[in-house]
Amino acid sequence: MQPEPFKTLSGTAAPLEQDNIDTDIIFPARFLLITAREGLGQYAFHDRRFGSDGNPDPEFILNREPFRQAPILVAGANFGSGSSREQAVWALLGFGIRSIIAPSFGEIFHGNCLRNGILPITLPDRVVRDLMSLAKDGLALTIDLENQKVITGKNEAFGFDIPPERKLALINGWDETAQILNQKAEDIDDFETWQRQDQPWLYETETAR
Repeated sequence: MQPEPFKTLSGTAAPLEQDNIDTDIIFPARFLLITAREGLGQYAFHDRRFGSDGNPDPEFILNREPFRQAPILVAGANFGSGSSREQAVWALLGFGIRSIIAPSFGEIFHGNCLRNGILPITLPDRVVRDLMSLAKDGLALTIDLENQKVITGKNEAFGFDIPPERKLALINGWDETAQILNQKAEDIDDFETWQRQDQPWLYETETAR
């Protein structure tokens, strides 16, 4: 599934103040036997969103207005640590999350986000705390990927870093295969030209007898 292109995102930001929200909190291990990627959004933060009786927990931030459909999370440090399960990112994406702002991320989770169309933004702890306060008040944030800025409703702007190749892939909605084909096309053509000359039998078509 190709990620949706990501250029500018504006919307409500849900504050998740807890540090060390790991991938088991985001996507509980007992759902790992589900192999289909589609539909995993219903399991995002499942054990926080629902009580033991199966009813939504009204205290959990993503069950409360105006955060139910927030496309942005502002989270504590070390978000997405723990297991490398990619389903955690797929579940967040299925739930509608397109960007997460935090002081730090689990390394594998961070890479999985970038490969699947979610923009993880690392900002200093004091800046995240300020954004968390604004999020609690329900103020929207704008994320301008092309200019690498997080803009608040008070017209404050905070710059962030992202590797250039990942930025280009997010803006164009490229998955890893599309990224290789688009950024390494000349190298691939050169290799195939060499291979056709050096190993021509690889390109022969079998004829019917």
